[in-house]
Amino acid sequence: MKDTNINNGLWAATASGKPSLTSLVGEHKTEVAIIGGGYTGLSSALHLSLAGKSSIVLEANDVGFGGAGRNVGLVNAGLWLMPEDVIKLVGPDHGQRLIDILGASPDLVFGLIEKYKIPCEAWRHGTLHCADSKIGYKALQRREKQWVERGAPVRLLERDEAAEKTGSKAYIGALLDERAGTIQPLAYAYGLARAALDEGAQIYARSPVTSLERDGNAWRLTTPGGSVLSNAVIIAVQGYPEAAFKHQIRNMVPFNYFQFATSPLGKEILETVLPGRNGAWDTNLILSSYRLDALGRLIVGSVGNLEDFAMGLNRAWALRSIKKVFPQIGTVDLEYAWYGRIAMTTNHIPRFHILGENLAMVTCYNGRGIGPGTVFGKLLATYMMGGSPEEIPLPVSKITPVFMRGLRGLFYETGSRMYHLAQRLI
Repeated sequence: MKDTNINNGLWAATASGKPSLTSLVGEHKTEVAIIGGGYTGLSSALHLSLAGKSSIVLEANDVGFGGAGRNVGLVNAGLWLMPEDVIKLVGPDHGQRLIDILGASPDLVFGLIEKYKIPCEAWRHGTLHCADSKIGYKALQRREKQWVERGAPVRLLERDEAAEKTGSKAYIGALLDERAGTIQPLAYAYGLARAALDEGAQIYARSPVTSLERDGNAWRLTTPGGSVLSNAVIIAVQGYPEAAFKHQIRNMVPFNYFQFATSPLGKEILETVLPGRNGAWDTNLILSSYRLDALGRLIVGSVGNLEDFAMGLNRAWALRSIKKVFPQIGTVDLEYAWYGRIAMTTNHIPRFHILGENLAMVTCYNGRGIGPGTVFGKLLATYMMGGSPEEIPLPVSKITPVFMRGLRGLFYETGSRMYHLAQRLI
C-alpha cells in the first residue's frame, strides 16, 4: 500500500491547484473574518468578494485539511433524510426551503466548477443509492416518491437496470439521482480557495484562532502570528475545530468514515465497473460507498476509523467487499487508505447558531458536506452583509453538548468494526 496517511490519502496525492498560502502575521482589518478553510468558509469568502466585501479566512492547518479533504466526493442533492422527515424535524417553513435549497446545491457546486474552471475530476452523471435488501428497496421507493412529488429528476431502477448501471448483481435496485455527481473533493476545495483569492479575498493557512473577543464595536481574532479586527465573523470549523474552538467537538456525534483506493483498474474492467462513472452507496445501516477516480481507481468506503487494529480489519473487509460486489475485478492491490470525521447531529439536521452580534455559524452536514457547505457558505455571506436570519433555511438554535457523546461514538465505532469483522461472502 503506497499511502496509509490517515489525513487526506489519495486526494492529497492527486489534487492539483493547491494555492500557496502564508500564515497570518501582524495586524489586519476586514469586514468579515472567516474561521475555517473548508467548503463553508471558502464559499463564504468567495461570495463576499463577489459582492464587493472584504474578507479574511483563517485556517488552522491547510485548506481542505478537515472534512473537505477526506470526503468521498459525492455531490448529492438534499440531506441523508427523506424530504418528509426533514419537514417533520424543522417545520414546514424551514423544512421546505431547506429541501428546495439543498436539492439544488449541485447546481451551485458544478456552476462554480465551470465558472472558475476548477480541475477536480467533475462528473455530473448522477449518483446511485443501491438497495442491498428488501427493506432498503422499500425505503428507496418512498424516497423516490417524495422527491418526484417535488419535481426532482430521480428514478428507481429495477434489478437488471441497476446491475447495468453499477456493474454489479449485488443489488435489488437503485435510485438514480440525475442532479448529482462526483468530484475530487480536495481539488474542489483548492479551486474554491483560488477563486476566492482571485476575487480579492485573503486566506491564511497555519493560523489557528486562539481567541475571539469583542473589541469596541468589532471582533478581534488572535492567532499565534497576529490578529484581525473584523465587523463580523463566520465560524466554519465543522468536524475539525481547533485552538479556541476545540470545545465545539462536544456538540457533535463522534462518527468516522474510512476509504481505500485500489490501483488503477484495466480498461476492460472499467467498462464493467460503474461504467457511467456514477458514485454509489448502499442502504445498509453500516453503509458502503463505491466510486472511481480519473485514473480508474475504485474507491471503497464505510463507517469507522483506521486506527490500530482497525486498519487491518477494515482493509480485509474492503478486499472482501470488492470481491463480493465486483467479482469481475479479481485480485487487486489497495494503494491508499485514509479516514475522516463527519460532523453529525443526533437528528441528522444541520445547526444554525447566532453566537453574538454579527457572529454566526452553520455546522454539521451529517456526511453531505460538499453541496450544503457550498450553499451555506453563500447564505452566511448574504446574512453577514445585512441579511435576516431568515436567509438561513434553519431555525436558530442554541449550542448544546451531545448527551452521552462518548458512548454514542463507542457504539458507532464498535458496531462498525463488528460488522466489518463478521461480514463474509454469501
